Amino acid sequence: MKTFLVNFSRFFVGLLFIFSGVIKMNDPVGFSFKLDEYFGEDVLNLTFLQPLALYLAVLIVIYEVILGVTLLLGVWKKITLTSLAGMMAFFTFLTFYSAYYEKVTDCGCFGDAIPLEPWESFGKDVILSILIAILIWGRNSIEPFLSIRINRVIIALGLIASVSFSYFVLNHLPVWDFRAYKPGTDVSEAMMSAEELGLDPPVYETYYTMKGGDDESFEISGTDYIKEKLWEKDFTIDPDGTFSKKISDGYEPPIHDFTININGTDQTQEYVSGDVIWLVAYDFNKANYSELKRLTKELSNYSQKSDFKVVGMTSSSDEDISKLMNETSCSFPWAVMDGTALKTINRSNPGVTILKNGVIINHFHFNDAVFNSKGAESYFPE
Repeated sequence: MKTFLVNFSRFFVGLLFIFSGVIKMNDPVGFSFKLDEYFGEDVLNLTFLQPLALYLAVLIVIYEVILGVTLLLGVWKKITLTSLAGMMAFFTFLTFYSAYYEKVTDCGCFGDAIPLEPWESFGKDVILSILIAILIWGRNSIEPFLSIRINRVIIALGLIASVSFSYFVLNHLPVWDFRAYKPGTDVSEAMMSAEELGLDPPVYETYYTMKGGDDESFEISGTDYIKEKLWEKDFTIDPDGTFSKKISDGYEPPIHDFTININGTDQTQEYVSGDVIWLVAYDFNKANYSELKRLTKELSNYSQKSDFKVVGMTSSSDEDISKLMNETSCSFPWAVMDGTALKTINRSNPGVTILKNGVIINHFHFNDAVFNSKGAESYFPE
């Protein structure tokens, strides 16, 4: 029975770590955004780590895959089990903290492929921690299946494959796209509300924090607040303690918080229908600025001889936009938008997204987008 439990835990944990690592390795930039969120002032307050988020993301996912490989092979038991226990202790704390204090809505454990609610993430980590505890308890039952030489070759190949894959997606884009803006998405349709589609939307309830005498305080829903007529009693509403909570699920549009605002005018529909090119640069200060200038110049020239409409999208300031437009003689408009949405659209900063008849055809890293000798049609999938 002991051997069965240990081997089950070994294969389950090993395969899950490899799967989780590869999914995040496919999109290390997205995982780095999640780490940056965790390191923020309002979560762990480790702001000194924020500039290192991308490097840490790459190291973590590679290490995660290698740990899964060494566990399956049954080698390097001490460092493997110690690392697994350390990682799970940290991530179990992190997911509990996020869920309890409602700080981060998605842990990013499986990237955008399998989004988990905060308490689901914590539950997953608790189960993994139990399985790792079983592995530590039965560590003497973990034995290699293969020879030392073959094990070394497999680990080396796993490391080379992990580093190569990470390098590729960092210099291009994720191989598998699970985001709301993935190719094939009709943007206008993906923005439609539940009411527009004739579906039931999620239901939210407003909650108030009430204060009474002797520093008494409690939370109450808006429904119960009215039912109990608390305004007639000796209680006051704490204005900083009012919040909204989802009480039942329903359809939510995959694309939200998306508004193309140009010079104070909402021009969303104009640039999500027809043939459009989006030049996305969520932050000019963090972008590859020379590539941003190149693409701006090329797309300015292309827009004047093409039927494609071109729009720039950024969360940078009006001053930064004016500076870029002056430096490049830019002929197309720039919209100031939500930075989180722009990070989701295209992981490259800058990057290009092409729409045909309002449907996203593809996304391109700045390393793969050239418009001085060819047009948008050349990027259409065959």
